[in-house]
Amino acid sequence: MTIGIICEYNPFHNGHLHHLNEIKKLYPNSTIILVMSTNFTQRGELSIINKWDKTDISIHYGIDLVIELPFKYATGSADIFAKGSINILKHIKVDKLIFGSESNNINLLTKIANTQLNNNEFDIKVKQYLKEGLNYPTSLSNAIKDITNISINTPNDLLGISYIKEIIKQKANIEPITIQRTNDFHGEESASSIRNKLKNNQNINEFIPQYIHPYINKTFIDDYYDLIRYKILSTNNLTIYQGIDKDLENRLKKYINKANTLEEYIIKLKTKRYTYNRLKRLMLHILVGYTKEENNKEYNYIRVLGFSGKGKQHLNKIKKELTIPLITNYSNSKGLLDLEYKVNNIIYMNNPKLLNQELKEIVKYHH
Repeated sequence: MTIGIICEYNPFHNGHLHHLNEIKKLYPNSTIILVMSTNFTQRGELSIINKWDKTDISIHYGIDLVIELPFKYATGSADIFAKGSINILKHIKVDKLIFGSESNNINLLTKIANTQLNNNEFDIKVKQYLKEGLNYPTSLSNAIKDITNISINTPNDLLGISYIKEIIKQKANIEPITIQRTNDFHGEESASSIRNKLKNNQNINEFIPQYIHPYINKTFIDDYYDLIRYKILSTNNLTIYQGIDKDLENRLKKYINKANTLEEYIIKLKTKRYTYNRLKRLMLHILVGYTKEENNKEYNYIRVLGFSGKGKQHLNKIKKELTIPLITNYSNSKGLLDLEYKVNNIIYMNNPKLLNQELKEIVKYHH
């Protein structure tokens, strides 16, 4: 049996270890396949552990095959993130997708996913709320509540609904299964809280397994604010970048000289329409020069970052049936990794060793 999971591991913490241990208990002889956001994440953050170290960590803790989630999907909204992840899991032939859930009610989440896909009234209500100036996630939650009388506003459940929608839309032969998210892994022990502690030079050792300690790197997108500021001030037409319309371009230019830090800048830009997470993603897209033209392309391939012996067996078993390219190094990528090279090159400017890994050490094999 093959189990799919989708994670950012920013950073890998005790909650992720709990998630993996629960999967192993439920399916002890399974092959576990991870679709992983690598150096960039959905909230517009740079990963505080680089992709190669995250691959090592993943395999150390029992994952058999690590696949890179392309930049477009890793830094997109929940629905875009889910679209790219499910597409990979479908092609790599997993039997089940297991994800953390606050409600731990797969029937409820499936009902909401079907409502979003099949109820015409749902789309109408979402558009109404958007016209009122609400952001998309809030409009979505309000429409769900109006139609089903169910309130869903917790992050893992909302992402789970996006996964289920994509399984249905892509006709993927994947069974979604939830694992209860417990209070132990919220609040102080969540990934965002751990990152904040790290930013404030607080000790995070009790929240992450000991094996992870040497891998932590204090690199944040906030450290690139001067470069983001330069790009905003020196670019005549910011609307070439993904997610920027004329109104937002005007706001970006209006406040750029009124903030000393990236955090301060985002707070000034934030409105009911422009959420904090959307703006943070936007800053990342400006930093790496990610354009609407690049975003309009589909990045339809499977890029292997690492595997165990079991993972290698699975690849050998299915590779002849694959209908999309399988990439294990740059020499056989046929230009499909050009965007990944560009965006990683920018954040590796001060670390040639990691750029060298990006070009040469594609697959990390562990016995």
